[in-house]
Amino acid sequence: MSMFSMDPLFVGPVIFAVIVLYWVFRRWVAGGWCHSKARLDGKTVVITGANTGIGKETAKDLARRGARVILACRDLPKAEAAAADIRKVTGNKKVTVRKLDLASMASVRECAKKIKAEVTRLDIIINNAGIMFCPEWKTEDGFEMQFGVNHLGHFLLTNLLLDLIKSSAPARIVNVSSMAHAFNKMCWDDLHMREKYDTMAAYAQSKLANVLFTKELAKRLMGSGVTVYALSPGSVKTELIRHMHGALSLPFRVLFGVISLKFLQKTAEQGAQTTIQCAVAEELRDTTGIYFSDCVPKTPSREALDEESARRLWEISAELVGLEKKVE
Repeated sequence: MSMFSMDPLFVGPVIFAVIVLYWVFRRWVAGGWCHSKARLDGKTVVITGANTGIGKETAKDLARRGARVILACRDLPKAEAAAADIRKVTGNKKVTVRKLDLASMASVRECAKKIKAEVTRLDIIINNAGIMFCPEWKTEDGFEMQFGVNHLGHFLLTNLLLDLIKSSAPARIVNVSSMAHAFNKMCWDDLHMREKYDTMAAYAQSKLANVLFTKELAKRLMGSGVTVYALSPGSVKTELIRHMHGALSLPFRVLFGVISLKFLQKTAEQGAQTTIQCAVAEELRDTTGIYFSDCVPKTPSREALDEESARRLWEISAELVGLEKKVE
């Protein structure tokens, strides 16, 4: 008998074992799941970048819970198509779209102005939109693109909507960060990396900024009834990776090609679970400033825990975006 042959009696059990192992592995990759049954009837939610990926899945889930959901997006045709799909699958007609280009502070201000003119309450803000590993691009205002979009745009939008969300308390603000936040420090002397641009370092810095923003905002909102959370959705197969291959050298592209196989990444629905958990879980009502991963609290990097860095980033960000009114 050949060493590569197998008794037919063992073929079935082996195939079964492989299937079971694959299922167990996929469950491990999927991570945590939000099991909250909380309803959001009568509540209003703003989600940035909700026309695709985990943003759209989050919007779909919250729409099913009865919320009025505003998709704040740059690509209006794509956002309108996403909104139509969400209305169809959830039966919730209160899903609308507003223009938001986070690479333009003027667009951020206009979006906030329209939202405040249209709604009388705002219960949840989910800062989900982002860009990753793009070339050395600049925003309309001259900021490094990843820092500008991932942090500064959301920083300004959130601050402009704070009065509305505070008047709607209890309310929540959820900032989608990344495990990449632990891979860099804040480049205080060159936040826009004009001297030596590194797209991966720039992304990590922007995600660290998300966590530091969460920490300082939670501190400033203490006692207001508005709680704030940051999170890592994990490795998710979405359009966010579209600039990935251009940013990596050949060896890293090969490695990424191996580890990014579909069965090694979360689906968008799985990746949205931690965001949903932070937005609706009843048990989080009295906690704030927490970082989550796979639906449970995790300790972020040492740099992300530094209170002085959080305060410093706030002050620099407020100056960069021309924030006129600070949170007291």
